[in-house]
Amino acid sequence: MKKFNVNVNSEIGQLEGVILHTPGQEVENMTPQNAERALYSDILNLSVARQEYAQLKGVLEKVATTFEVKTLLTQTLQNSHAKELIINRICEREDAFCEISALHDLPEEELARQLIEGSILKRDNLTKFLSKERFALRPLHNFLFTRDASMTVYNEVLIGKMASPVRDREALIMEAIFKDHPVFGVKTINPMVPIKNIPSSPLASIEGGDVEIAREDVILIGTGVRTTSQGIDYLIESIKEKKTSTKHIIVQELPHTPESFIHLDMTFTFLNKDEVMVYAPLILANNKYQTIHITIDNGDVTDIKLHESLLQALKSVGMDMKPIQCGGTKDDWTMEREQWHSGANFFSIAPGKVIGYERNNYTIEEMSKNGYDIIKAQDIIDNKADINSSEKTVITIAGSELSRGGGGARCMTMPIGRKKVDW
Repeated sequence: MKKFNVNVNSEIGQLEGVILHTPGQEVENMTPQNAERALYSDILNLSVARQEYAQLKGVLEKVATTFEVKTLLTQTLQNSHAKELIINRICEREDAFCEISALHDLPEEELARQLIEGSILKRDNLTKFLSKERFALRPLHNFLFTRDASMTVYNEVLIGKMASPVRDREALIMEAIFKDHPVFGVKTINPMVPIKNIPSSPLASIEGGDVEIAREDVILIGTGVRTTSQGIDYLIESIKEKKTSTKHIIVQELPHTPESFIHLDMTFTFLNKDEVMVYAPLILANNKYQTIHITIDNGDVTDIKLHESLLQALKSVGMDMKPIQCGGTKDDWTMEREQWHSGANFFSIAPGKVIGYERNNYTIEEMSKNGYDIIKAQDIIDNKADINSSEKTVITIAGSELSRGGGGARCMTMPIGRKKVDW
């Protein structure tokens, strides 16, 4: 298999490769009873969710190489050492040692399916018979949000340390893929592994929705319910270890409630070289949530200071960004409503060319006012419209069902390759 050069130096560079996971039976294996445990506030209609997801994937297939998690995992499991390692690690993490032998006996494709969709509990002893669980290994209901379990940071992959144990297996799977799949073999950074005798903290968590590569030397990170200060400190130690030229880590504190604020990319995403999408009440208004700027130079933290806002911090490193407001500018209620449905969560396929939900009418209208042409995803797929027909474009995908899962286009994409941006 031909190697893929994993490298991401910005949020907006022309997309070359992306990892996706088309929602499958794991979504249908969710019930009202276990939805909250699965981090959902509602259950999704799989057939509708898949139709909507097909629009996202269809557009991405037009512009980049796309990889599916289940296919990558199946191919990775063909390596017997990788297969043994991932089975043992998952069963150890989830206290499912009695499943090891049965999982080893499965063909690779079926094993990949069960690791994602769930493995039914065999009631062959009293404890299992009395168990209220349906699955020995629970379904990965959140895996369509491939952004969170791994993050491409320059030419390495940071493995997510998930805030909730129900998502730990996603990170284990992504680490196995990047380490052992013949297409990748890239170096991974794992917060579970100590750096130079600095122990990994049990309080550390870091997820991809909170990590945005602004530029070759600037990383934005949100800290809130999913990413802790200890998780960010781990990334800082990793950067220090490389003794590189100056790097700027800009940290934005996030509210812990409501649940729509789980990640930075639910309130702030990059659209272009000089434009960003923002949820104004958090990003533009005066509030108690701090913006901290950490400077790292040649292996040392040389400065830590507060900034008035995220935009001001970016301006201090030469990134003067014009904010475009989620939900428009007229009504706080509309802003709040559209932010709840991932109205600030856009995914860039090139500078000024982004994908988002069509349901957020006021946000899309605001982008139109700022010079963005609006194109429906299906028109791109059917070759009725050209992505390159204008300099600034919003490609809208249907999202009535997908948005109820609590994420948008950026959440559902894990880019592994982007071209450099001519700043």
